[in-house]
Amino acid sequence: MYKFVVFALVVVACLARELKRCPLVRELRAQGFPEDKLRDWTCLVENESSGRTDAKGTVNKNGSRDYGLFQINDKYWCSNTTTPGKDCNVTCADLLTDDITKASTCAKIIFKRHGFRAWYGWLNHCDGKPLPDISECY
Repeated sequence: MYKFVVFALVVVACLARELKRCPLVRELRAQGFPEDKLRDWTCLVENESSGRTDAKGTVNKNGSRDYGLFQINDKYWCSNTTTPGKDCNVTCADLLTDDITKASTCAKIIFKRHGFRAWYGWLNHCDGKPLPDISECY
């Protein structure tokens, strides 16, 4: 039994990535994020999840939780069941994988409705503050 638990933990660990600044920028470009907003998105991700695709926030005051690279909240955006749902039509587990396609699509939906102000990490650390230097990230 012990070997199975260790194996399962290793498998789960392999399903997530920690994206440092330039790999993150390259991934955001590949996902179609606009070039003129990449510094904001980079700042947001670095402050919300530290670039971890498997980041799962603690329970918020309202009982909701934030998931993944963009720390997307389950109150409106993702379903905590095995069936995709809510406004992004995804499960919260979909937002925790190393393939950030669904998380990126959802983040763009949120941004379209609310802008960066939907994320406290951006409000508290990026809004009106120096944004990350991504000039060396090709």
